[in-house]
Amino acid sequence: MVWDERVAALFRRNLQPTLTYWSVFFSFGLCIAFLGPTLLDLRCQTQSSLSQITWVFFSQQFCLLLGSCLGGVFKRTLSQSLVALFASSLAISVVFAIIPLCHNVVVLAVVMAMAGLAMGCIDTISNMQLVKIYQKDSAIFLQALHFFVGFGALLSPLIADPFLSDTNCILSNSTLNATSNLPHIRKSLVPHHPGNLSYYELPMKGMVVTRVSYAFWIMALINLPVPIAVFFLLYKERLVPCFNNGRRPLLSADELAMETQPAEKDNHSGALQRAPPDRGHDDLLSCCQSKNFRGAPYSYFAVHVAGALVLFMSDGIIGEYSGFVYSYAVEEPLSVVHKVAGYLPSLFWGFITLGRLISIPVSYRMKPATMVSINVVGVLVTFLLLLIFSYSVVFLFVGTACLGLFLSSTFPSMLAYTEDILQYKGCATTVLVTGAAIGEMVLQLLVGSVITRVCQVVKQEYQFTLYLVQIGLG
Repeated sequence: MVWDERVAALFRRNLQPTLTYWSVFFSFGLCIAFLGPTLLDLRCQTQSSLSQITWVFFSQQFCLLLGSCLGGVFKRTLSQSLVALFASSLAISVVFAIIPLCHNVVVLAVVMAMAGLAMGCIDTISNMQLVKIYQKDSAIFLQALHFFVGFGALLSPLIADPFLSDTNCILSNSTLNATSNLPHIRKSLVPHHPGNLSYYELPMKGMVVTRVSYAFWIMALINLPVPIAVFFLLYKERLVPCFNNGRRPLLSADELAMETQPAEKDNHSGALQRAPPDRGHDDLLSCCQSKNFRGAPYSYFAVHVAGALVLFMSDGIIGEYSGFVYSYAVEEPLSVVHKVAGYLPSLFWGFITLGRLISIPVSYRMKPATMVSINVVGVLVTFLLLLIFSYSVVFLFVGTACLGLFLSSTFPSMLAYTEDILQYKGCATTVLVTGAAIGEMVLQLLVGSVITRVCQVVKQEYQFTLYLVQIGLG
């Protein structure tokens, strides 16, 4: 891939900030994917029931939504943004370190709520800062940003896997009865909906035997260089009070754009220093103030709403598909073997990460609008084929890979496209990040409710059929 000199110069000038924002998003990915695989061991650690421990998902997701809404508060100056990112990335390391010390499910939920707030701030601020720096050239850098969240999401389950319990981690008289079901239960756990697992009896009292603490301490150490990198960026820009010697901080996005155009540099240098800060990218509450709507055309609202709806659906699909595809595969009519079905979520996330990696060079040659169109059409066609070939196990795996590939670049492409339409003056980043967070939480709740209800109906029909057979034999 050959960049034009303007984009290459812009990247070289912003190399440290760009790498820092990418690394912070790695923290986001590391934190978003560890909870599912480790939940049963955390249940043992807190000696809680399945229904109690799965609500830890909710505390994380709900506070992630709050953090996404409020993240724009810290965008007003570079200092505020970097301090918020430093605190958030450091909080994730602290959360990893103290999770092994949480022996009460309520305390664990509070700790995961802190992680959710940190993740929400990271999500909003990192996207905002890259869009501010690169503006019309931001698509390729946003694709790379979202590759790092996929990489982190792939890495954390791999770190946790060697330390997960192969047998029930609470030793009691009923341990042997539940042990054989443990791998299936682990892969079937879905946020907020343990109802379809209620017939599995797992002990809540006894001697706790788990090594999952080592996984969390390893992830805390792996994540520790991230807040250090943010601190070095603060130090470089002389934004740390005790090291502030008056050096000029990072240039704004407009100044950077002008400095890459030498012919116009001298004519505009004085005006740039007097230019007011941009008014876009506020937090969600500020965006909703009436003064921001005065004189705005209907297209202004339509762009925000359309972008938020696309990401509501795309990120919602990522959340609910990765959470439920295993449960779907092991049930009728497919009845896939549990061990084979366990590869489906990994396949899905693997192709999301691969798609984001491929999208980095592709986004340099292809416009964001084209990429969004291809992604949306690809997702719709894949779902249609999954419905047509709903009895094919082979196509379930093919469709899962295709779905991950088409969903992979939807968020960064839609964000770059929307910001480009609004000339970087609206609230697109805040609204889109919030819409994606709402979709991820709401669609999981909605689909989970449907699946739980269907499981209950099927169970009742099965019991009624057995009753009729018993009457017939009698």
